[in-house]
Amino acid sequence: MRGVPQRSVLGPALFNLFISNMDSGTECILRKFDEDTKLCGAVDTLEAREANQRDLDRLERWASAMFMRFNKAKCKVLHTSWGNPRYKYRLGRESIESSIEEKDLDVLVDQKLNMT
Repeated sequence: MRGVPQRSVLGPALFNLFISNMDSGTECILRKFDEDTKLCGAVDTLEAREANQRDLDRLERWASAMFMRFNKAKCKVLHTSWGNPRYKYRLGRESIESSIEEKDLDVLVDQKLNMT
């Protein structure tokens, strides 16, 4: 038998150790919870947009080096605030779709930051 016993604290602890360096070198805020990863940042200039894209590129390289993949079908961009330039982003070679609302820990957040 190999692996980690089911329903033990060892599996999540090892996984957290495995992904602990995921955010090294990122310029924006990276939030990790369970199997979700969120990259957050205020994008009010082209330079800030480029910083976000560099972080996405860095995360894609990290995942490749760690023999992991992001589920690109579940990756979305939530543009908030008035006058947001709604820049386009990509993860690897694929564009990331925009979304009008996203769930965060079972709380639905929309573009106006209304929560339900």
